[in-house]
Amino acid sequence: MIQVYTGNGKGKTTAAFGLALRACGAGLNVYIAQFTKGSCCSEHKILRKIKKIRLEQFGRNCFIRNKLQQLDIEMAQNGLKRVREVITSNKYRVIILDEINVALKLKLVSLKDVLDLIKHTPKNMELVLTGRDAPCQITQVADLVSHIKEVKHYYTLGVKARQGIEF
Repeated sequence: MIQVYTGNGKGKTTAAFGLALRACGAGLNVYIAQFTKGSCCSEHKILRKIKKIRLEQFGRNCFIRNKLQQLDIEMAQNGLKRVREVITSNKYRVIILDEINVALKLKLVSLKDVLDLIKHTPKNMELVLTGRDAPCQITQVADLVSHIKEVKHYYTLGVKARQGIEF
């Protein structure tokens, strides 16, 4: 099954990580590839302690605040290559491509390559794609699409990101 968590609201990665925990609790192996992210967040500290979850990052720390570089493209391409290997290994039942939609929007990876990856994902695997602005071609082939909409956010009132809540 193909799942997509998209939209401008807070909680897409959180929903995917919740699914990872649920799957792990059921005895399934989980692989998480984070695109466009390179820093360690609070959730990484606990996820890396769980033997059935493997998390790898394919992005630089806070590159979105800086100018896009060739290194960003290379890291994302390496991430997609690694995900192909993971799918082929058949070791994991749940594979999460966190922020892959952002990588697509920034043209770090091609839509054709991601659609090909989806097409070649075995039916017994759960493939989860997160990030804002999921392309319609992705949502059309997905089995489940959750659009998380921001209705109200305390960030607009000047509240800074808080450790343990936002990161």
